[in-house]
This record gives sequence, C-alpha cells and structure tokens, in this order.
Amino acid sequence: MNNGQLWYETAGTGHPLILLHGGLVDSGLWDPQFPVFAQRYQTIRYDLRGHGRSSDAGPAPYSHIEDLHALLDVLEIPQAHILGLSRSGAIVVDFALAHPEIVTALLPVAAGLSGFEYTAEPEIEQRFVDEEAALERGSVDEAVEISLQVWTDGVQRTPEQVDPAVRERVRQMTTALYTRGDPPAPIRVDRPAAARLGEIQIPTLVIVGDQDLLETREVADALAAGIPGARKAVIPNSARHLNLEQPEEFNRIVLDFLAEQP
Repeated sequence: MNNGQLWYETAGTGHPLILLHGGLVDSGLWDPQFPVFAQRYQTIRYDLRGHGRSSDAGPAPYSHIEDLHALLDVLEIPQAHILGLSRSGAIVVDFALAHPEIVTALLPVAAGLSGFEYTAEPEIEQRFVDEEAALERGSVDEAVEISLQVWTDGVQRTPEQVDPAVRERVRQMTTALYTRGDPPAPIRVDRPAAARLGEIQIPTLVIVGDQDLLETREVADALAAGIPGARKAVIPNSARHLNLEQPEEFNRIVLDFLAEQP
C-alpha cells in the first residue's frame, strides 16, 4: 500500500465479504460478526489507516477508497460484498461509485454520506466542542466519555440504559485511538455521492439503529430513497454501534440479505 501498511485478518471460504469499521474504533468492532460471517463467506476485516494495528496516516495524502482497492488487489479479490459502518458507510458508498464492477452487494450501516447536507443539532455540536476542549487539555478519559454519550448511547438514552460491556468495549478502542492521535482527514472524493446515488446499480441494504443521531437516520433515508432498489432495516434499541448492542439481530439481517444474492 502506498505510504503505509494495513493490518487485515481473513477467515472462512466462499464469496468475499469485506468489513470496514467506523471512526474512533478499529476492526475489533467486528468481533461478534467475524466468526459468524466466516462460516458462510471469506470474511476480511482490516484496520483503516491510522487505526488499530495499521500504520499511521502520516503527512502524505491518502484515500480510504484507494486503500481498500489496494487491499483487494493484494488479496487477489476481483469482486466482494462490502459492508461499512459509520465513517466507513460513506467510504463503501464512494467505493461502489468508483469501482462498481467490484461490489456485488453494498451494506452502508449507520452511515455517513459524502456531499450530504446534515441537519444541525446544537446539542451535538456543543458536545463536539466539549470533546475537542477535553483533548486539548489532555483529558482523554473525559473526551472518550463524551464520545460514548454521543455515538454509543445516542442522545435519547442515558449511559445507564446501554449495556456496560458495549460501552467498555467501545471505550477501549476509542481510548487507544485518542491516545495515538486521531489521524488526519483523507483526500475528499471529487464527486460526492449524495448527488449520485441513482447511479448505483448494486443490491443495497441500508441498516441504522433507532437511537442513532437524527443526521444518521436522515442519511439512511436518503440512501434508501436514492439508490434504486435499496432496502432499509432499522434495528431497535441501538445507536451507532448497533452490531455490538444487538449482534444476533444484526447478523441475521445481514446474512439473510446476503443469502439472496447470486
């Protein structure tokens, strides 16, 4: 890979299924899914640049889309199902537009979307300000707790309403990232996806938690409405890390959808 190395893990046989984790975490996010999906598919998970066991992003420009393409080249995978959560939900949609010949099924989960005009949420914006201030003071624990309240809890729930094991697992991953330093932003795509969804001619399942942020639920609606033939599944009692909160339901929804693909 140009200017760095990606850590990846592969298991199972069958049609390839690539799992991309969200921001502030790493490929450990997929612990409840990896062995289950590997029973039916060649399942690959990897750490994005600057996360987990992959190399730092460094000062040179980089692209998550091209990183994924390079990984598939190294693994000699011509086609694959692609699933991405949160930040990587946007990455997999951009990747599908850049390389439609590769993607056999597209699964944006709790996704972002390049070029989407998000609804401003003053409470959330203030929490981001508070989080950044905590990091500037060197208070990683405080910043991580704010992050958990926004992403893992969701603004409609208190921490006490969320499985403490899920909060602790996300806390560990986010603490590791903030201790290391959040990587610089990648190169932006030339043609954002929000205005191009109608070009996607790939079986698509959009998944979102009912406790996620308003902007994320709006993106899910936009993806489901804009991609021809796309479906949407809403997982109750879950926010950003819905695959950790409701792993059995998440796995069932994903596997049922993939089983329908040729």
